[in-house]
Amino acid sequence: MTHPCNCGYLGDITRECTCTPVQIQRYRSRLSGPLLDRIDLHVEVPPVRVEDIQRAEPGESSAAVKERVNAARRIQTLRFADDQTIYCNAQMGSKLIKEHCPLDEHSTRLLHQAIDRLGLSARAYTRILKIGRTIADLERAEKISSTYIAEAIQYRRMQYGPG
Repeated sequence: MTHPCNCGYLGDITRECTCTPVQIQRYRSRLSGPLLDRIDLHVEVPPVRVEDIQRAEPGESSAAVKERVNAARRIQTLRFADDQTIYCNAQMGSKLIKEHCPLDEHSTRLLHQAIDRLGLSARAYTRILKIGRTIADLERAEKISSTYIAEAIQYRRMQYGPG
């Protein structure tokens, strides 16, 4: 979506960022909080060195990922079969979130701590629940575990820093 700073090297392991803290803050403030809040996933994708690509072990195949995603979509299609206007977790409103995203005590505590410590909004809270539900669907899990909530929280914030 965007570079982490003006020069584009903040957090890069191969090049040094030349921006001052004030320049970084000014650059980041161009994207308003309310706008960023409307984007479900905030994922930092660092550059990959050619050497690392050449040495990399093969990961999960595209066919396997496709099957996992299709299985999750089938789960969601069944979940929302009674409602012709909703076909995926991202479209859930408050009522459906309460119905389909219940959390156990540990997951609830984890989410509340993240909201408080990270200063996340109410909109981020509901997006984390929906993302957690989707992660559970990808894992074919009926319940949203604290592991899925922790992963969803990580997708709601980008972290820039050295290395």
